[in-house]
Amino acid sequence: MADLLWDDVKCFFDPDLMGSLPDMRVPNASVQDWQAVLDLVAEKGWKCQYSEGEAVLPVSRAEVVLSRPADAECPNLRVWPTADVLAIFRFYADDEVDFDVDLRELQGQERRDVFCGFLREIGRRLNKPVLMDPEGDHGHAVLGFDVEADRVVLLVDLQVR
Repeated sequence: MADLLWDDVKCFFDPDLMGSLPDMRVPNASVQDWQAVLDLVAEKGWKCQYSEGEAVLPVSRAEVVLSRPADAECPNLRVWPTADVLAIFRFYADDEVDFDVDLRELQGQERRDVFCGFLREIGRRLNKPVLMDPEGDHGHAVLGFDVEADRVVLLVDLQVR
């Protein structure tokens, strides 16, 4: 079965409804999961840029990035699965892979397909769900990669919205 169809889910890609930067997450993660994401980015050849504050640096191993001092700036990794779709991974904690996407970049079926493919790649690599919460509404996922279904699915009833 295919991933989500644009006409069925476009409300979940509406920046006015969801916030322009919904919260993407892989719960119950580990340092090894973070490293698997870094390895996936390298293996796929996705363009990326790692930075700590204003300094652009080579990508470090996950255990190094996640063991920074508590008062250090939060590093981020910008990943472009395609030239016009950006995901920004933020290394807040080792127990949750956290990243943002900009819904304004994900309009239409083609961009939604890129997004779903990106979530599938991460979910398959980690064998874990990859969830999308409305911006600032952590813990209330509306869609995500379902490991058992091996695809991106809606996690709420469309009638609720």
